[in-house]
Amino acid sequence: MARRRIGPERAEQGPKPLRPVLLTVAAILLIAAAGLAVVRLVSPHATLRIAEGPPGSPAHRLIISFAAALSQQHPRLVVKPVETSDLTASAQAIETHKADLAIIRSDAAVPANGATIAILRRDVVAVVTSAKSPIEKISDLADKTIGLVEGPLQAYNSAALDVILSFYDIPPQSVRRLVLPLAEVGHAVADRRIGAVLAIGPIGPGDVVDVVAAVKAATRGAPKILAVDEADAINKRFPAFESIDVPAGAFKGRPPTPDDTVTALAVTYRLVAPNSMLDIVAGAIAQSLFAAKTRLMQISPLAAQIEAPDTDDKNPVLPVHPGVAAFLENGAQSFFDKFQEYFYMGGMALSAVGSVVAIVISRFSNRKSREEMGRIERLVGIADEALRTRDLGQLEQLETELAGIVAWFVRTNPGAEGGGFSVGLTHARYAIDRQRRSILREGGRGASEEPA
Repeated sequence: MARRRIGPERAEQGPKPLRPVLLTVAAILLIAAAGLAVVRLVSPHATLRIAEGPPGSPAHRLIISFAAALSQQHPRLVVKPVETSDLTASAQAIETHKADLAIIRSDAAVPANGATIAILRRDVVAVVTSAKSPIEKISDLADKTIGLVEGPLQAYNSAALDVILSFYDIPPQSVRRLVLPLAEVGHAVADRRIGAVLAIGPIGPGDVVDVVAAVKAATRGAPKILAVDEADAINKRFPAFESIDVPAGAFKGRPPTPDDTVTALAVTYRLVAPNSMLDIVAGAIAQSLFAAKTRLMQISPLAAQIEAPDTDDKNPVLPVHPGVAAFLENGAQSFFDKFQEYFYMGGMALSAVGSVVAIVISRFSNRKSREEMGRIERLVGIADEALRTRDLGQLEQLETELAGIVAWFVRTNPGAEGGGFSVGLTHARYAIDRQRRSILREGGRGASEEPA
């Protein structure tokens, strides 16, 4: 009788066991939890991409200073500058999510998805004339030549002039523009090559102060700043412009320019983020900026004008980011502390998931252990039955059962060494083989003793 081999070759092909999959999932979760724990210990890192703006502009200098202050305040915050050639490029960087922060001027290119983090400064839109100029109000600019200071913002300033002229029904093309270096502006006014100068700048050091000084030096008189009595109405039609009261002497102290408080228009420079930025991140950036204001003032006097946006302002142009509004209304809480809380909660959640999986695996393993122990006990039983039987047919049945147990073990424990199972298997196999040889020997002797 041919002997039947007992081993993996007899194993039946079954579905892929669940145990290795669960073990792999558990390992991944444990590794993830360990990684989160390490990050928790060293504190989180974050990267902010900041559009720098036109090189050499006040906005560029301010953003560089703010980036340095942020890095110093939060050493694990990576500030990555994004080069942009002008305000339009900065707005596009926000719209395309290539930058997380940018300085935007409210009347220039405004990103459709932009939201205000902070007001960096308000720039007065000043129309400067000589003391003896016949131009007394904005409507007098029709058919005149206006000077613009040469620089990276000259195109935006010219566009602002177009908007203002349109409010007074003055065709923009009827007002000629002459772009001049600052050094030539005063002489152009004195020579009457231009009737007025449009300058946009802060109350303090900046373009308006420089233009006023140049005109005063060339004309030997205190320049005038044209009042815009319709500023509130212009604001309602063109929300990018605000009404502002310019105090006497704001641009020149002696003699004071203006000589009395005048109402004018202003545009705002704002630190802007995409409105998709997480509220907690936006609030933390605002908090960091306001906390760094004193330090920034030591680097740039313009930082003194940094202010929180009005949370009640319903201006559709660059509305206040909800995260900043929440920070201003509810008080300060460090983003990085809050971020760590979220990280900790996330780690706890992953840990809980890992624990559940571990419990499932443990129960599954216990069930498998009990099942394996039952199979080992059956191997011992097979050995006992084999040693008691004298029937080759019964031995054949026991060998078939043994092959099935081996197939089960190979299928459920691929690549594993049997341990106790191997001992039981060897014992059962030996018992079957021994009893078969014994039966066959006795059968041989009986045949040889029969009479011929």
